[in-house]
Amino acid sequence: MWAGLKRKKLRTALTFLSIFIAFMLFAFLGALKAALNSGVSMAGLDRLIVRHKVSLIQTLPQSYKARIQGIAGVAAVCHQTWFGGIYQDPKNFFPNMPVEPEEFCAMFPEFVLSDAAKTAWLTTRAGAVVGRASAKRFQWKLGDRVPLHAPIWGEPIGQSQWEFEIVGIFDGAKKATDTSQLFFRYDYFEEARQRDKGQVGWYTVRIADPDAATRIAAAIDQEFANSPYETKTEPEGAFAQGFAQQIGDIGSIVMAVVGAVFFTILLVADNTMLQSLRERTEELGVLKAIGFSNRLVLLLVLIESCCIATLGGCSGLAVAWFIIASGNPIPSLLPVFILPTQTLVSGAALAVALGLVAGALPAWQAMRLRIAEALRRGA
Repeated sequence: MWAGLKRKKLRTALTFLSIFIAFMLFAFLGALKAALNSGVSMAGLDRLIVRHKVSLIQTLPQSYKARIQGIAGVAAVCHQTWFGGIYQDPKNFFPNMPVEPEEFCAMFPEFVLSDAAKTAWLTTRAGAVVGRASAKRFQWKLGDRVPLHAPIWGEPIGQSQWEFEIVGIFDGAKKATDTSQLFFRYDYFEEARQRDKGQVGWYTVRIADPDAATRIAAAIDQEFANSPYETKTEPEGAFAQGFAQQIGDIGSIVMAVVGAVFFTILLVADNTMLQSLRERTEELGVLKAIGFSNRLVLLLVLIESCCIATLGGCSGLAVAWFIIASGNPIPSLLPVFILPTQTLVSGAALAVALGLVAGALPAWQAMRLRIAEALRRGA
């Protein structure tokens, strides 16, 4: 088997490199898919999003909160508003929004914030908490004052820019948690902004029974039907999926690219094994002549094919994992950039499958090869 792999070293190296690159691409596409769908994977089954029926960019009255809380099946309500603050340069994009601290922390337990940070947030009017990813990206630490310009809302009354004090840094309960965000107090925002007072972006609603989500969503929308601010209520996962689908059907795109690449690699690997088999016809005949069974010859050819496919595939996955684990290359576009364990396992299984499929035809031909015919071809 090793003699066969070393017979044409350049051909083996090029085949290995082709498989290596294909599996690196597979891993990076898996990380991209996980990044774009991170909001969907972290969405709570017991959470609904209530937004303006026409568009997310249109706001809702703050008074809706009490009316939503009065609907049967609603356990808790909090609101968020897109702030769109710019730090130093427009390219330094990161999500930032005003919230009501206590209700927000209770609604989103996936954001892990220490008790000391929560207390500091509640006692500091211009205080803000930031995720670990953005704190690392901008080298922020506790006590830093962060200036933001707000093109959407304008500057605060009597000031040239918004300024927040970092009082806490939160982590994610899971690897897929987005820790690029910055949250500050809504009461400070409401007091300082110069327009659209009393308006919020959207509401997050926790329901007592996830099985009743459809009924409760319909009841919320019915509550505000025919009003100047009609609503659209949907599960949090569907809300997050809507953002990802603005780019396109990520799953279909990834499958199409991976399918095309692996079909090409399959042809390359299969051709390599067939050519190697033709070059070793006499050697296979000799092996059978000295007692190697048909099944053993079949197994040897399959192992050779699986060896090059598995080594190339696993090497590509390992290098991709190392690069991805080294850091997020574009944090402004992909707040979460990780390689899911499922992608690694699927990639390893796919490498073995590629070896089996690519080696199936050559192995079958080697098994059926007659001794006399093999020795005559070699002569």
